[in-house]
Amino acid sequence: MGKLAQRVKALTPSSTLAITAKAKELKAQGADVIGLGAGEPDFNTPDNILQAAERSMEAGHTKYTPSGGLPALKKAVINKLAQDQKLTYEASEIMVGIGAKHVLYTLFQVLLNEGDEVIIPIPYWVSYPEQVKLAGGKPVYITATADSDYKISAAQLANAVTDRTKAVILNSPSNPSGMVYTKEELKELAEVCRERDIWIVSDEIYEKLLYGAVEHVSVAELSEDAKRRTIIVNGVSKSHSMTGWRIGYAAGDREVIKAMTDLASHSTSNPVTTSQYAAIEAYEGPQDAVETMRTAFEERLEAIYPKVAAIPGFRLLKPQGAFYLLPDVSEAAQKTGYESVDEYAEALLTEANVAVIPGSGFGSPDTIRLSYATSMDQLTEAVNRIHQFTEEKWQK
Repeated sequence: MGKLAQRVKALTPSSTLAITAKAKELKAQGADVIGLGAGEPDFNTPDNILQAAERSMEAGHTKYTPSGGLPALKKAVINKLAQDQKLTYEASEIMVGIGAKHVLYTLFQVLLNEGDEVIIPIPYWVSYPEQVKLAGGKPVYITATADSDYKISAAQLANAVTDRTKAVILNSPSNPSGMVYTKEELKELAEVCRERDIWIVSDEIYEKLLYGAVEHVSVAELSEDAKRRTIIVNGVSKSHSMTGWRIGYAAGDREVIKAMTDLASHSTSNPVTTSQYAAIEAYEGPQDAVETMRTAFEERLEAIYPKVAAIPGFRLLKPQGAFYLLPDVSEAAQKTGYESVDEYAEALLTEANVAVIPGSGFGSPDTIRLSYATSMDQLTEAVNRIHQFTEEKWQK
């Protein structure tokens, strides 16, 4: 008798969690490891949010809530979407879940039938393909290169659509590239989706982390048709430094949202009650801390980008959002004697004591992902170590 279901046997473990775990293990052994793998802000949750959570517990709000989220939190999400995206939703079109990751998982479970195809641009967030496969779907990949700023074109999308295509995933700002789709680019992609009648899954979790004059545009803003076929996925994790609170949401088609809510009623019962009250404050309270964090990330980017670009064998674009750099380090790996970027990244951890995420986990094996969600001192030291390590091993 087999122990495990086939669907979990085929899973690829999260590379981001794996490298973080190994870095922590080395730290526990006494190594001075600097981690650049973090996918979360290095700030604590703002005080007003912590206080709101405490007040909710003291008031006795520690019981079950509706499966799709507290009405007051849905209202806060609706107000946020109206203010930031000028989009109008009703409570029946909002589902609150246990983090944006679980919201995405639930969405694919209710959207996909066996063999349905979901188009995923490369580089991608590590969990997209696995979640699609767990729902019985088939990931179909489109490679976006540095020459196109790691963004797919409408022509690429049109060529990838088949009779089995159910949806395309758009992540802007992107994890891992940090690139952002323009309004015109999104219009062209949305037109393909309209012509071929496919869903758009719009992951906007890094929406508040934009730099320079770049603006965030949700594809759902572009037209009534785009809104009708788009499911927005977002949450408070990155914007308000609430990764551990696990609150995300989906906004979109009423029938899809109901199905997601029904599934949640049998899988999670409801999002954590205290976390929901904290999220209400996150959306309805002062937003000063959001801008403070964004500014800090932008300052780090400006300081660290030229230092990373100066490392021998590194080629990279300057990101427009999120808090990651995605350099192509294939030349650095080859010139330092490693057969792959994965091996180079492993050596950075074990020999230089710097933890980075190999790009193979994002479908981009020539790259590594560096997170600048850590202090400037740590960032500077980590980049200096990578530079020194690469120069010392460089084979002339």
